[in-house]
Amino acid sequence: MASSILTKKSLTFLENYLNNAAPTGYEWDGQKLWMDYVKPYVDEFITDTYGTAVGIINPKAKYKVVIEGHADEISWYVNYISDNGLLYVIRNGGSDHQIAPSKVVNIHTKKGIIKGVFGWPAIHTRSKAKEETPKPNNIFIDVGCKKKKEVEKLGIHVGCVITYPDEFHILNKNKFVCRALDNRMGGFMIAEVVRLLHKNKKKLPFGLYVTNSVQEEIGLRGAQMIAERIKPNVAIVTDVTHDTTTPMIDKKTQGHVEIGKGPVIAYAPAVQQKLRDLIINTAEEKKIPFQRAALSRATGTDTDAFAYSSSGVASALISLPLRYMHTTVEMVHRDDVENVIKLIYESLLKMKAGESFSYF
Repeated sequence: MASSILTKKSLTFLENYLNNAAPTGYEWDGQKLWMDYVKPYVDEFITDTYGTAVGIINPKAKYKVVIEGHADEISWYVNYISDNGLLYVIRNGGSDHQIAPSKVVNIHTKKGIIKGVFGWPAIHTRSKAKEETPKPNNIFIDVGCKKKKEVEKLGIHVGCVITYPDEFHILNKNKFVCRALDNRMGGFMIAEVVRLLHKNKKKLPFGLYVTNSVQEEIGLRGAQMIAERIKPNVAIVTDVTHDTTTPMIDKKTQGHVEIGKGPVIAYAPAVQQKLRDLIINTAEEKKIPFQRAALSRATGTDTDAFAYSSSGVASALISLPLRYMHTTVEMVHRDDVENVIKLIYESLLKMKAGESFSYF
């Protein structure tokens, strides 16, 4: 393959996919975009009750391999509307209250998107002796209304979901920046894997289940459900992980990972060692740069859900280094994106149908 594998069409899809809102529990519009892009490269689709989408190659094969990312993004819910028309919120996933003040928001209603802002007292009015910091119980959204009834006339009610409108852009030619790179980059990268398989006319000796799961951000729920339905033999999960070279991150605690230095291969109890060895051997053989990370008891990703489903599934995690996770300026390096795609692609070509990865 050429050193650059992303096409103009790929990047157009990525931009449209990222700019579309897909908060946890409301992923369906993003899933439709993803399915439309993947459709030419797979034989059929399955979807489940909550919106996980799976494109399948060789659906009749008994041996099943999953490649997986998750589709949902963090968001907020309207939790309370005050008499003077201000909205108070609760998290939907791991939304960061400290970045909220002064952010513009989209409030999703049956009448369409209503704009609002996270307000915050001006610096001139805050006590220098005892300055309050943003907290989940003191941040609020102003939609320009004076009374609760005005808010309700806009179609806003308790339970409306709230997202940020920040859109995709590129910094310094090779840094992709947007909200929700965690983890729609995963959905994008597995889509590119099947595009390459189709483009290069590669035939796999097993069924490939290209899985874009929902509800990862609130506890791996989509992966848990779809793993029980597919019952795969193998799962390769891709998610994001922290670049630890930016300020205020302790490498002794978080390890050393850097954007631009390659995919991150995980070491954790849920990661099956022989499958990981196949991936590492593939990276070394194909000269794909990679990094390593130790993740202790759990990976905190959909890897855990697949690994411990059914009677146990050989699972591995290939992560994309990312800066500023769960903010609106998440950042990844184009080279890492391409190398994650290459590593999954080449690892699939190295696998054999019926491979057990057994130690015995």
